[in-house]
Amino acid sequence: MAHHFFAYMNRMKYIRRWGLMRNTQVENDMEHAFQTAMIAHAIALLGNARYRREYDAEHIMALAMYHDASEVITGDLPTPIKHNNPVIKGEYHKLEAIANKRLLTMLPDDIRPQYEGLIEADESTQSWRIVKAADKISAYLHCLEEFKAGNREFVEAERSTLSSIRSITLPEVQDFMNEFVPGFGMSLDEISRG
Repeated sequence: MAHHFFAYMNRMKYIRRWGLMRNTQVENDMEHAFQTAMIAHAIALLGNARYRREYDAEHIMALAMYHDASEVITGDLPTPIKHNNPVIKGEYHKLEAIANKRLLTMLPDDIRPQYEGLIEADESTQSWRIVKAADKISAYLHCLEEFKAGNREFVEAERSTLSSIRSITLPEVQDFMNEFVPGFGMSLDEISRG
């Protein structure tokens, strides 16, 4: 029997982000998921090394990789639409849940249980909190890249996203911001010299 889960996941590269904004560099869900997974993994490792956390960094990385999986079915609804109206937000969450269930049916029975916690993540966990922080950092990095390219379309998104990140009370998130993010505003020559 053929299973289509990974064929669907492969289609993340066709889901464009920032749909209502003029972009100099188009970003897709697959690129975003990869970057979010890298950042979440690093935040978990910083937490373990510096703050005596006991994060499962590899699980967090996998969770981040699939955090937008439902969008291969729903598409990426722009943030101003998704989050500014509680009715739309609630209905969209219902659509995401239906899409996630559908994706899980595309897996063989013997490995489906291992994916359930990734696709239908428990959003009350500390692991999910790290994924959401990494998700915001990834969005912030896209804003920085757009601003660096001279695109002022992202000025307000950059400000509000940075404010949201700064309000996160996990020191490992702030460490990542302070130690790794400045390089994203530099040229290749500048980061190569460092």
